[in-house]
Amino acid sequence: MTSFTHFDDAGQAHMVDVGDKAVTHRVAVATGAIRMQPMTLDLVRSGSSKKGDVLGVARIAAIQAAKKTSELIPLCHPLAITRIAVDFHVDTASSRVECRAQVETRGQTGVEMEALTAVQIGLLTIYDMCKAVDRGMVIEDVRLLEKHGGKSGSYVAPPLP
Repeated sequence: MTSFTHFDDAGQAHMVDVGDKAVTHRVAVATGAIRMQPMTLDLVRSGSSKKGDVLGVARIAAIQAAKKTSELIPLCHPLAITRIAVDFHVDTASSRVECRAQVETRGQTGVEMEALTAVQIGLLTIYDMCKAVDRGMVIEDVRLLEKHGGKSGSYVAPPLP
């Protein structure tokens, strides 16, 4: 790729025409984490937050966000998503919650933005639900882990250092 695809020949932003692209099975996996105080992590893990099941609410928020990506990112295509899976892993040693989202479709464009949006909103929901006890939480390491399908083929991210 030698140029950005969301700009036309005159340098104006535009939605990429995917009309001639083949319909293929497309998958994207994204990840990220939110680091917090150990006491906050205990509340999340135990489900004893005043707001209830933090991870359950965050999972629903992440799924909803993936479905609404084209409303949030101006040049994203609305997609018929066929599957969204969002998982959380509590890492006690690092005092963080890791989020992993896998999004799938059969279409003419990929679902990387949907997977990344799901992760970000899932983590922001955790922040929102826990901010009363820990305003110092940090969202970190959000990235695309892998994508498959389409003309450009597969991508698998290298491990973080």
